[in-house]
Amino acid sequence: MGNYTGVIIEESLASKDVLRSVKILSTKVEQVTEKHQTPWLTKWTLHTVEIPEGMAQDIAERISHNIETSHEAWYADYKTSSHHFIIFPDKVFFIDRRNKAEYEEASRYGVSLGIPSYQVNFVPLWIK
Repeated sequence: MGNYTGVIIEESLASKDVLRSVKILSTKVEQVTEKHQTPWLTKWTLHTVEIPEGMAQDIAERISHNIETSHEAWYADYKTSSHHFIIFPDKVFFIDRRNKAEYEEASRYGVSLGIPSYQVNFVPLWIK
């Protein structure tokens, strides 16, 4: 499968320790707009990360238990060409990237936590 790549928003983490366990490929600071629906923040720090396949499950669990939940729910995700980890507070989805139903379940779960639906539209274009 190879290494996983994805984005972790630094402000979504209660503890930043997990960031020391991943390879950060790039970092971008983005101004928060009304559309993001996170009025308690003025910016997001988006880290594009790379995670070795052998560490992907462990890192997913660590992120899941460290997502900040005092405001609204957050998620993080990373993927390979065949699989996708979608990580919510205390729940991890490991998805076959060809399986629309698995993506839809993760999207429904994210919406149930209060995440705006446009942010959890995970289904890749090739299976829509």
